[in-house]
Amino acid sequence: MAEHALEARGLAAGYAGRRVIEGLDLAIARGRFTALLGPNGCGKSTLLRTIGGQQAPLGGEVRLGGVPMAAIGARARARQVALLAQGAQPPEGLTVEDLVRQGRYPHRRMLRGWSAEDAASVEAALQRTGLTGLRGQMLDRLSGGQRQRAWIAMTLAQQGEILLLDEPTSYLDPAHQLDVLGLVGGLVAGQGVTVLAVLHDLNQAARHADHLVLLKDGRIRHQGPPAGVLTPGHIREVFGIDMRIIEDPETGGPLCVPRRVQPARDETGEGGRP
Repeated sequence: MAEHALEARGLAAGYAGRRVIEGLDLAIARGRFTALLGPNGCGKSTLLRTIGGQQAPLGGEVRLGGVPMAAIGARARARQVALLAQGAQPPEGLTVEDLVRQGRYPHRRMLRGWSAEDAASVEAALQRTGLTGLRGQMLDRLSGGQRQRAWIAMTLAQQGEILLLDEPTSYLDPAHQLDVLGLVGGLVAGQGVTVLAVLHDLNQAARHADHLVLLKDGRIRHQGPPAGVLTPGHIREVFGIDMRIIEDPETGGPLCVPRRVQPARDETGEGGRP
């Protein structure tokens, strides 16, 4: 088995007439939680889709388990890699179990009915995400955190070893953010799932991820363990803001605290309005 779950080599990615990423090299360690961080428009989501095979590269190559992605069919790829897009919306009228069952699509064959293996995979996904008691609930009646768990359960039903998440905590309140990231961290630590996630919150990334990648203008500026990546200098370089880094009292890792911004002064030197 290859040491790295996914690799990008000299990767160029983007859209017609616009390259967002150029000459990027990145290796995603198997069984670890890697977080992509950077300012808006820096190429995080484009990189996630391209490295997961959902978007064709404009140059270079992506390898899945050491094999060129271009040589792997879409269905075979979907059996290994599951991607949860930002703000994914299910069709109306689905229950939790209906959504999770959709994750079995890559394993289904024509003219073959629902199998015992399919049922077992769906049941395992519901159990791993704590949703067995909500299996019959309509998705539109769930909280944001519960819906996100249902989407993650769908990806787990694919039985892929690699889970790609594009801003999985967006639009969730703090309690549900912790719930979802705790679930993802448990999948990595307890199940050996490889996770690559786009995150915006530096402190969430520091607490939950093993490896951080800081992107700016489509290029990797810094990567490594949280303590080595989240430094005042690196954050100023990538985000253009001043941070004080202190020890997280819960984990011992880095905790980013924004420096206080001084109020603007008028021409008389007095703060505030005249």
